[in-house]
Amino acid sequence: QVQLAESGGDSVQAGGSLRLSCAASGLRTGWSCMGWFRQVVGKEREGVAVIRLGDGSTRYADSVQGRFTISRDSAKNTLYLQMNSLKPEDTAMYYCAARAFCGVTMALTSNVYNNWGQGTQVTVSS
Repeated sequence: QVQLAESGGDSVQAGGSLRLSCAASGLRTGWSCMGWFRQVVGKEREGVAVIRLGDGSTRYADSVQGRFTISRDSAKNTLYLQMNSLKPEDTAMYYCAARAFCGVTMALTSNVYNNWGQGTQVTVSS
């Protein structure tokens, strides 16, 4: 059974930084795709960043490109999201997700992922 547990959410001022963590267990051998998503109440869940675990390829949403960095520590089975230069519009519940393959396009769409954590809240004040 796949289990994903996010942590690191907090309240920060605009311009600040946070690092989110996602502890993963139960991933099947060969699973190669993990991502970060976020959701504001009343809006659809949106993709933030995706990483292909095999070669480290990444893809980012335009809104976070250059400010956020996704990474993974294989030894710790932990996924990270380093968030710098935070803006009020980054305020959301952040979720990590996993699936077997990223595919060629490394889609940032949530409906292709079937394993999710419970989320961690990030609040950025102006």
